[in-house]
Amino acid sequence: MLRIAVPNKGSLSGPAAEMLHEAGYQQRRESKELRIVDPENEVEFFYLRPRDIAIYVSSGRLDIGITGRDLLVDSGADAEEILALGFARSTFRYATKPGTVHTLADLNGRTVATSYEGIVGKHLKDNGIDASVVHLDGAVETAIELGVAEVIADVVETGTSLRNAGLEAFGDPIMKSEAVVIRRTNGAEGADENVESKVQQFLRRLQGVLVARTYVMMDYDCRVEQLEKAVALTPGLESPTVSPLHNEGWVAVRAMVPAKEAQRIMDDLYDIGARAILTTAIHACRL
Repeated sequence: MLRIAVPNKGSLSGPAAEMLHEAGYQQRRESKELRIVDPENEVEFFYLRPRDIAIYVSSGRLDIGITGRDLLVDSGADAEEILALGFARSTFRYATKPGTVHTLADLNGRTVATSYEGIVGKHLKDNGIDASVVHLDGAVETAIELGVAEVIADVVETGTSLRNAGLEAFGDPIMKSEAVVIRRTNGAEGADENVESKVQQFLRRLQGVLVARTYVMMDYDCRVEQLEKAVALTPGLESPTVSPLHNEGWVAVRAMVPAKEAQRIMDDLYDIGARAILTTAIHACRL
């Protein structure tokens, strides 16, 4: 069986379980379950702390896992990202009291407090900055007020928590994170053929969910003389499906269109004479 690590709690857990369910995999019914078997898909799921998943995967005990890009980098584990999943997005930045630090170079000789020592240490080293890093398990915003550090590095979403603590972010983001699928570095090399086949099937299913969430299916009728203009608006992935209607001079068109552009496309189609314009959700697909 394919052995997969899944987040057991936190912001990654719910969306990961939802995506796996949409991809056709069984998921646990009780939050206390640490392991379930999906015999139909020949998959075994292990529910682990998100911070530990990269370590388990890098050990080779588990084939692949879902975790955050930030947690993967922070772990320093011998694992790599193989698919971005588009949820649990966050930005990691430096912050301090206004007017005290302006650029990354200003961190030389200073102390940085963070819960992500691996990420910060690597970022400072990669940029040639000589600064000390203090590890805190949480609430890093108070580190400056209490004199533990002069700068913090943390996940920034709206910036409200920073402002409430009298701090502001500076410089470019350290990294942008989201949920990702990971496997052991170069894990495909020399992998069991059956396991590798299941890994690729798993990735195709998740990619199908991502596409289904991004696109909608659009159907409409239009006059033959307006078909070229209509097709230009809805080119589809390869090309749209066009079928003649019973009424001569009319055709039915079907194509996948980006969900976020669907309303605008419907307006444009209507303006050129298309009618009976419908959109439907896509629940699964393979490209």
